[in-house]
Amino acid sequence: MNLVLMGLPGAGKGTQADKIVEKYGTPHISTGDMFRAAISEGTELGLKAKSFMDQGALVPDEVTIGIVQERLNKPDCENGFLLDGFPRTVAQAEALEAILDEIGKKIDFVINIQVDKEILMERLTGRRICENCGTAYHLVFNPPAVEGVCDRCGGKLYQRADDNAETVQNRLEVNLQQTQPLLDFYQGKGYLKNINGQQHIDQVFADIDSLLKGLV
Repeated sequence: MNLVLMGLPGAGKGTQADKIVEKYGTPHISTGDMFRAAISEGTELGLKAKSFMDQGALVPDEVTIGIVQERLNKPDCENGFLLDGFPRTVAQAEALEAILDEIGKKIDFVINIQVDKEILMERLTGRRICENCGTAYHLVFNPPAVEGVCDRCGGKLYQRADDNAETVQNRLEVNLQQTQPLLDFYQGKGYLKNINGQQHIDQVFADIDSLLKGLV
C-alpha cells in the first residue's frame, strides 16, 4: 500500500501513523527522518541538505525530491510506504507522481485526518509542562490532580510560548493556506480520503483500517 498521510497540527497524524505501521508493517517515511538518514549515510543529496539546514535555510525542492526518490527506491519500500510531511506543495506532489511513475507505482490513498480548527486550538493550547521534571500534561485530556502542580514532583506547570493561543492560531492558518491546494490536487486525482479525526483515537484508526483492508 502506497499512502500519503495529511492533517493539521494536533489532528493526531503521528498516533495514526504508528497504528498503521504496527498493523501493516508499512515503512513510515517522514521528511525529518529522511533528511537525518541521508545526512548520516553521507549521500551527496544528504550533504547538500545539511548545508542548507546548517544555515537555517529551507532545503530546496530539488534536493528534497531527490532524497525522497532515493528513499522510495530502498528495498523496504518495495511493498509500500507511508509518506508523512511530504509532499507539502503541489509542485512536490507532481514530482512525487513522476517518481512513482518511473518505478511503476502509484499512490493508493491520501488519508487526510480532519479536525475542526476550534478543536485543534483546544488540543494545542491545553498542553502544560512541569518546569522542574518536564512531565507533560493536558488541561482537558490529561490534567494534573491539582491545577498548576505536577503530580510527579510538585513542580510548577507552565505553557510553552509556542503553545499560546496567538501562536497556535497563526500556525494553523499558515498550515491551512499551504495544504488546501494540495488537498484540491489530490481530490482531482481521486486519491483523497477524508477521515473524521474528532472521534476517539481507536475509532479514527478503525475508519482508516476499513479503508486499508481493501488493499491487502
